[in-house]
Amino acid sequence: MNNKVMVAMSGGVDSSVAAALLKERGYDVIGVTLKLFGNEDIGIEEQTRTCCALSDVEDARRVAFRLDFPHYVFNFGDRFKAQVIKRFVESYLDGRTPNPCIDCNRYIKFDELLNRAVSVGCDFIATGHYAISGYDEKSGRYLLSKSADRSKDQTYVLYNMTQEQLKRTLFPLGRLDKTTVRKMAEEKGLKNADKPDSQDICFVKNGDYASFIEDYTGKQVKSGDFIDKNGNVLGRHKGMIHYTVGQRKGLGLSFGKPMYVVAKDTEKNTVTLGAEEELFSKSLVASDVNLISLERLEAPMKVTAKTRYSQREQPAVIHPMDAGKVFVEFEKPQRAVTPGQAVVFYDGDTVVGGGTIEE
Repeated sequence: MNNKVMVAMSGGVDSSVAAALLKERGYDVIGVTLKLFGNEDIGIEEQTRTCCALSDVEDARRVAFRLDFPHYVFNFGDRFKAQVIKRFVESYLDGRTPNPCIDCNRYIKFDELLNRAVSVGCDFIATGHYAISGYDEKSGRYLLSKSADRSKDQTYVLYNMTQEQLKRTLFPLGRLDKTTVRKMAEEKGLKNADKPDSQDICFVKNGDYASFIEDYTGKQVKSGDFIDKNGNVLGRHKGMIHYTVGQRKGLGLSFGKPMYVVAKDTEKNTVTLGAEEELFSKSLVASDVNLISLERLEAPMKVTAKTRYSQREQPAVIHPMDAGKVFVEFEKPQRAVTPGQAVVFYDGDTVVGGGTIEE
């Protein structure tokens, strides 16, 4: 191995400090920023606006120049459009609520980027994710574990990583907290030390998913009926993509008491509303499961699990099913378990694996 590492640099403080730490540790660093979509892909017509913000590319390039390593921009637009944007749109149209950041990590950062890195002679790739990886001699497997800064832990969006990807990926920030990372950036004279973290989905303007989907497909979604659990019509909805399980605001109806989206039926084009207690479920089925800490699930296993990024993990038992699916049984009923989202399993700090919530 030649100790060469390709660092994915978004222009933010995390990936910049990750690159700086690797440089200090003696790695031969190459910085890359990914161009993932064009203005035409997200419905921006103004020529003055740029995708994958040009300012972010410039910020990454300035860091690379200051730290004295090369920086390149890779255009992964076609792959991103097919594997992230298209999947996002199709999932919403199918009545699900996807997490495109998980698909971006799965198909772009730890697949496409790693393949590119290996092809040019790099041993590793690195990112600014808050997570810890390493080889466990007892199990003979590469493991993914929670970061030291639990408030920033990003293992939920990394559960799809394979053994080969974990073997070749470095997470320099895994044992640091965000405050320390910003302080390091200041001490190293990096201009993006105070740059705010990105929050929204990068390709959706103003967080308006429904408008993005209609612009992308060129079609307006059909309105349909709001119903209750008994099938009684409560009113009209403006199109299924405007709603997600657990939603209370923006329904356009008044009931004299809080009502929530509890289910969606794409075949009937109905959105079911109910009281908050109707949001709770004690089990789910996960498909497209990826396991990290073990090769296969052969018997029921006690874990903790969470169904949303910001959720606290809850005690559960996972059971193997046919076709690689997993049945998840929680100790206590969970609120707003949403098809399309991810469920991730933990054994203490270690990621057991995860999958997509099917039902």
